[in-house]
Amino acid sequence: MMRRLFPVFSCLFLMVMQASAQVSFGKPELLNADWRFMRVDSAWNIHESPDMKEPGYDDSRWRRVNLPHDWGVELPMSPDKGSCQGYLPGGIGWYRKHFTAPPSAYEGATMVYFEGVYNYSEVYLNGHLLGIRPSGFASFLYDLTPYLKTDGENVLAVRVNHSAEADSRWYTGSGIYRNVWLVAAPKVHLALWGTAYRLKSINGKKAELEVDVETADGRRQTTAEKLQAVVELSDADGRVVATATTQIGPQEKKTVRLTVKNPRRWTLDNPYLYTLTTRLNAAANTTFIDQSVVKAGLRTLEFSPDKGFALNGQWIKVKGVCVHDDAGVLGTAVPAEVWRRRIQELKSLGANAIRLSHNPHAPELYDICDEEGMLVMDEASDEWEFPKRKWLKGWNQGRPGYEGTYTYFEEWIDRDVADMVRRDRCHPSVFLWSIGNEVDYPNDPYSHPVLDGDGSFTQPVYGGYKPEQPNAERIGRIAQRLARIVKDIDPSRPTTGALAGVVMSNETAYPEAVDVVGYNYTESRYDTDHAKYPQRVIYGSENRHDLAAWKAVRDKEHIFGQFLWTGIDYLGESGTWPARGSSAGLLDLAGQRKPNGWYRASLWSEKPTCYIGTYPIGNQRGGARRGSRGNNVSTYAADTWNYQDGQRVRIVCYTNAPSARLLLNGQPLDAQFQRDEQTDILYCDIDYQPGTLRCEADNGASYEVKTYGQPVALRLTTDGKMHLFVEVVDKDGNLVKTATDEVTLNVRGASLLGMENGNISDTSVSGRQQRNRLRVYQGRLVAYVQTIGTSTARENQPGNVTIQASAPFLQPAEIVLNGQGN
Repeated sequence: MMRRLFPVFSCLFLMVMQASAQVSFGKPELLNADWRFMRVDSAWNIHESPDMKEPGYDDSRWRRVNLPHDWGVELPMSPDKGSCQGYLPGGIGWYRKHFTAPPSAYEGATMVYFEGVYNYSEVYLNGHLLGIRPSGFASFLYDLTPYLKTDGENVLAVRVNHSAEADSRWYTGSGIYRNVWLVAAPKVHLALWGTAYRLKSINGKKAELEVDVETADGRRQTTAEKLQAVVELSDADGRVVATATTQIGPQEKKTVRLTVKNPRRWTLDNPYLYTLTTRLNAAANTTFIDQSVVKAGLRTLEFSPDKGFALNGQWIKVKGVCVHDDAGVLGTAVPAEVWRRRIQELKSLGANAIRLSHNPHAPELYDICDEEGMLVMDEASDEWEFPKRKWLKGWNQGRPGYEGTYTYFEEWIDRDVADMVRRDRCHPSVFLWSIGNEVDYPNDPYSHPVLDGDGSFTQPVYGGYKPEQPNAERIGRIAQRLARIVKDIDPSRPTTGALAGVVMSNETAYPEAVDVVGYNYTESRYDTDHAKYPQRVIYGSENRHDLAAWKAVRDKEHIFGQFLWTGIDYLGESGTWPARGSSAGLLDLAGQRKPNGWYRASLWSEKPTCYIGTYPIGNQRGGARRGSRGNNVSTYAADTWNYQDGQRVRIVCYTNAPSARLLLNGQPLDAQFQRDEQTDILYCDIDYQPGTLRCEADNGASYEVKTYGQPVALRLTTDGKMHLFVEVVDKDGNLVKTATDEVTLNVRGASLLGMENGNISDTSVSGRQQRNRLRVYQGRLVAYVQTIGTSTARENQPGNVTIQASAPFLQPAEIVLNGQGN
């Protein structure tokens, strides 16, 4: 048995401290533990009762869960569910939390803050309705005080209604899939998301900031007493570098100015963060009342129709990717450390921006981007006043459905957009506010006479002009309205929108309503529209992975960047059954870099990079050159070196070096690389011989692949946080990339959140979060392990975690994670 000792996974405390900052007032404490859950399901004779909200309802037989929780991925996939949601179910679920009023230094108000509930949530305390929030992506706060029992037990009940299961074009999850916080605060306190800052000027000697301070008053009658707000900016070492004081009323907004000497800028390579602390005191005696602590980064943004985008005065190309909320088997209940690993991997291959498609994401993700130096496009919605097509039997297959978020658009969109901006405006990583994605699909549903024109559309138009459909000019009016909401709250960043039907939208007020205009898959109009609309700032808001799409950015000064669809494989928007989701990413569902991710690194990375992939091109030795792939140069070639002796094999090298050389078993090969003009890839063809194939690029980077033998054993490694990597290896320790063995994990002293193999077609992964068996894919899988702080590991060392892996006919492996850190 292979046995290794590692430090125990330890990141929870840091995560809690960072996440609590976005509540921005009072004393927040996580309320994630020990909820009771029941999914209403008539097939299982579990019927909904109006008494489920009542404190006396008997929930003793309900399932115990910890939040965040996504019930969708716990259930089996089924071909009778919508492919748009990854063939996973929704439904109606109830959550109940029994708790006592928190002991606190504050006397006054007690509130509950939800980071996100999908969707149509109704929240009750002791049977009293606190509020309804249709959006599954909005964060929201309710005051518990009027119905809170200060003595005895309270019951918080949440009804989640995702019965419109196919309401999104991608997988959204179902349930309370983000954190919940119990917040104790005085009646008069700093307002939720009420602290905000704006950089007014900066140079090497000083920076000038404006800081907004806003108070809230939960009393029935507001009095006229004055309070004192003290604002301090501290550097990364905790030294106060600027301070300001102002008097403020119980429900008022004030702005103060800070001057910072010798400021440090937030950059992509050095994302320096200050800490902005606002203390609310009684003006008469400076008695402490409340406090807000947020991170702050100082950077400048500049957008030009001719030169593109500059960060801190440096003109750069935005190398962006789009990402959805889920992480495969984890669904949308994704721990922060999973996101951190993904962001770090995307950045390592050259990406410098992500587009949060197509909704506000979990607050921790913004914190991570602040800390890692990753730009963020924050996006409000994918659907406006009318429904889009939602594919049910595979992407672009059969008849679509029309469930969606449009049902609450008119009533809620103003507030949803405003809450997104107020919640996320303190993040230096956020550099664009997007008010919508592809709301202008031609005839889906909007139409316009221009659709009878020259046909220069890059998206499906579903026929010509249809006067019975909603007129596209409505889009412009909505865009103007939403852009004004954003600007009223945050004038420091530009607004944008991702246009699908650029030709049609050009006939409306939409492009002029926003500051920066995103073109989805419309590189063909970059030059045309730059000439026609010389004041328009243009970029690719959604793009293909091919070299031509990148060259349209790289070689055009006026196009500042692109966002690939996508950065990471995701659930939903699936093909025909069986398929869990889309494989369009640079990383797979387990967060592992795919071959096309290596190819992207060769185009984007500023560090030396080299990768080799191979594939057969013929069945005869020597002269035959054509096989299943013909003479194509692939951007998806796997790094494998197992073929028949003498088989003709194409070797492709993804590198940012001008040239490279090959060695087989330590000896240089006579084969010379050629460069393919359509992909910029080096390639050559050789007759296969087993052993070690090594590529050495002129930039100093290298990569090698080895012939592997029969599977013999399992190997376990960890990143020291919560990722456990399981591999099937041969007798020499080489990864067996054709292995499909089913691995069983036995975890003691921790919780196994799930196992993910990255196989987009493996429908057995769903429903496995509480199970411990899964087949490897391409010889490997990733398991997510979360410590639970108990002493169940052997040797009775506090916090020890023991993980054992086994598979039929393979040597097992074991890791002991030492809670003592040694």
